[in-house]
Amino acid sequence: MLYYLFDFLDKTFDIPGSGLFRYISFRAVLAALLGLLVSVWFGKYFIALLKRRNISEVQRDEKLDPFNTQKKGVPTMGGIVIIVAVLLPCLLIGKLSNVYLLLMIITTLLLGMLGFVDDYIKTFKKNKEGLNGWWKIAGQVILGLIVGLTLRFSPVTVMNETVDVMTENNITVIHKSPDVKSTQTTIPFLKNHNFNYADIFNFLGTPYKYWAGWVFFVLLTVVVVAAVSNSANLNDGMDGMTAGNSAIIGVALIVLAYISGSTLWADYFDVMYIPQSEELVVFLSAFVGALIGFLWYNSFPAQIFMGDTGSLTIGGIIAVSAVIIHKELLLPILCGVFLIESLSVILQRNYYVFNKKRGQHKRLWKRTPIHDHFRTSMEQVLKVDPTCVVKFKGSKELHHETKITIRFWIVTIILAALTILTLKIR
Repeated sequence: MLYYLFDFLDKTFDIPGSGLFRYISFRAVLAALLGLLVSVWFGKYFIALLKRRNISEVQRDEKLDPFNTQKKGVPTMGGIVIIVAVLLPCLLIGKLSNVYLLLMIITTLLLGMLGFVDDYIKTFKKNKEGLNGWWKIAGQVILGLIVGLTLRFSPVTVMNETVDVMTENNITVIHKSPDVKSTQTTIPFLKNHNFNYADIFNFLGTPYKYWAGWVFFVLLTVVVVAAVSNSANLNDGMDGMTAGNSAIIGVALIVLAYISGSTLWADYFDVMYIPQSEELVVFLSAFVGALIGFLWYNSFPAQIFMGDTGSLTIGGIIAVSAVIIHKELLLPILCGVFLIESLSVILQRNYYVFNKKRGQHKRLWKRTPIHDHFRTSMEQVLKVDPTCVVKFKGSKELHHETKITIRFWIVTIILAALTILTLKIR
């Protein structure tokens, strides 16, 4: 709203400073600051409200808490703080007519509602299982279809597959290919960064490969949204873990969105130029600011947990923003921590079930997601399952969750840097 107000003031009255809202850099910094301030300010009052209403985390098994951190009684559903702190700056200083910004708002609201229902069932109905997993999948599938089909059929969701920026007589000349609907995406570790999904279906011939490419893209969008959203949910197990990792990922996505929305930088990194995608920079800046502000209360010892309201929403925001700028194939690197956490759970479960059928109680790790492995002793495992055998026990030294969290942050920083560096491979 403020964007349109200052745009009017600038064009009508030419008031000094009113033109600042035209600059993405200014609005991005402002969005980040607003997101941080709203998160800190609103979080304080929201925590007090939750405590008065006795809305807290479901009691965890104290036998599996080696440091006796006493999580009982800590308010949950803190994801509402993140959602408010993201949406408010976007509504104030974002271009609300921008289709990409609208998609991000829809993503935030839809997955926020899905996570809220899950937390509501856990907290108020005292059902630790929460919302049935199939309902979560259904919501993620619907969101994936909304995003994928919008990118296919909206007349403004186009890209320029090639951008050439040259200097002639000290004047920058930009030559762009025509705006096209394309299933082209950025692929890492290859000299040519761009890959077209339609090329997978060359055997179908024209125009069938074109439509097959779009079907594949829409289905891939659904998979990416579901995978990243659930992975972020699994990563949410220690104070500050998901918020910190996601903030780092958000910064990397800001860089990628800025590159994709700039003809100059798109040419430099040899990636597709996506008109109007620069508005994602504003949204993601508010997202990062909101997460940093949330860490004010979520860092150890946590005064509030984000719950599924926050973790599902965070994962969805990361996934959809990457899909919009056609960088979804970079997510296995950028979200490597999320991927490892998910794989650890999948492998652990399948390994345990396989051996249980043979009458054996075996695990790959002491606990999963993998971050819990590093703070769990064999004694604690045997308390729960006296006959259990662990294949990869690791060091006998246990680590406090703050050390584990910070180390995971460091790994995410390295992966974020690597993600950006892949664009320099020629």
